[in-house]
Amino acid sequence: MGGPVSIIDSHCHLDRFHKRGALEEALQSAGDAGVDRMIAVGTNEADWEISQMLARQYSGAIFYTVGLHPSEVGEDWERQVIKVAGFFQLRRNRPVALGEIGLDFFRLPSGDPEKAASIKDLQLRAFRSQLEHARRLDCPVVIHSRGAYWECIEELDASGVNWERVVFHCFVEDGEAIRQINRRGGRGSFTGIVTFNSAEQVREAVKVQGLEKIMVETDAPYLAPVPHRGKPCQPAFAAITARYCGRLLGVEETAFAAISRENTEAFFGL
Repeated sequence: MGGPVSIIDSHCHLDRFHKRGALEEALQSAGDAGVDRMIAVGTNEADWEISQMLARQYSGAIFYTVGLHPSEVGEDWERQVIKVAGFFQLRRNRPVALGEIGLDFFRLPSGDPEKAASIKDLQLRAFRSQLEHARRLDCPVVIHSRGAYWECIEELDASGVNWERVVFHCFVEDGEAIRQINRRGGRGSFTGIVTFNSAEQVREAVKVQGLEKIMVETDAPYLAPVPHRGKPCQPAFAAITARYCGRLLGVEETAFAAISRENTEAFFGL
């Protein structure tokens, strides 16, 4: 793969493309757009081994993470978290981060407070357990936070993890929220949401964080940027988000690509 610039999609779900036989086409499109590396992010045990296999098959182009997404937490979460930890014992083809993990209170059942409390409790227990592994491993951590920003901050503060190794993926909060993360040493990464007309607070967050910690992602196949909003997203679209963020920060496309690439390489140890 190659292209006019070299961009890393720091967060995508390539197992979705693999399962429907669309991966080769997606990789070709990404390469044509200059997106020559990508990180396949884990959500549950159904995708971890697929991502690991893709990282082995496309060594140097695809990297992977493992983690139990809060929306995937069930009664068997402890077994899955033990399995997460096992991936980091591998001698070869290890994950580059633990994630995505966190809290998602966005879709809690509003009419059933008891069930909502039970779901919250399970998510918190799984999150704390995985943060303990991350603290012990001192590895990068990819945070999913939806409707639970401050709760995630509190858990991270209490966990003792190295904030320098924390990224809030798909950052959608405002400038003050990113400032709180940056002060602690963490960062946010940005998806195509930044291009949406309604996303002024996300654009504010990009400007507040600035270039020092900037990373771009697609979260493909979700959250396609304008002009593809509403359509399936693909890793190639990281180039669109990179161009847009570069303009927000007053940086030429190639220079922004280099900065975001170097930040991503340093954060994940690529």
